[in-house]
Amino acid sequence: MSTVSYYTAEGLKKLREELDYLKSVMRPKASADIAEARDKGDLSENAEYDAAKEAQGMLEMRIAKMEEVHSNARLIDESHLDLSKVLVLSNVKIKNQTNGMEMTYTLVAESEADLKTGKISVTSPIGKGLLGKSVGEYAEITVPNGVLQFEILEISRD
Repeated sequence: MSTVSYYTAEGLKKLREELDYLKSVMRPKASADIAEARDKGDLSENAEYDAAKEAQGMLEMRIAKMEEVHSNARLIDESHLDLSKVLVLSNVKIKNQTNGMEMTYTLVAESEADLKTGKISVTSPIGKGLLGKSVGEYAEITVPNGVLQFEILEISRD
């Protein structure tokens, strides 16, 4: 059974662009590579042909997987989100109670997570721990290093 994934407009656009690229650029390239290898002689002893066919098979599996993800993708309607609680697409400013360090994260779908840009997945330990919390509340989050306690300082939306 396939699972529904929620995306921002930007994330859904990236997914479509990658799928289009695989279909319109990479698929014809794979076919051309097979044709070129086929022209080199006996197929029973042609390692280049075998490699090109295997690469094509891997590409087709990737395209099929992305088509499945795309068919189960849903756009998040931000107009119906509660602004007083931490939800997907929330910008959350938190304070680590152990060391006093403040951080700001945006909670996004798993496929859009990018720690370098401050986007963490709602399925990550920190993301799960913050979901549903309000300003002033504390979140105790179990991570591989132990238990962290964060205070929610601000919640906003872009």
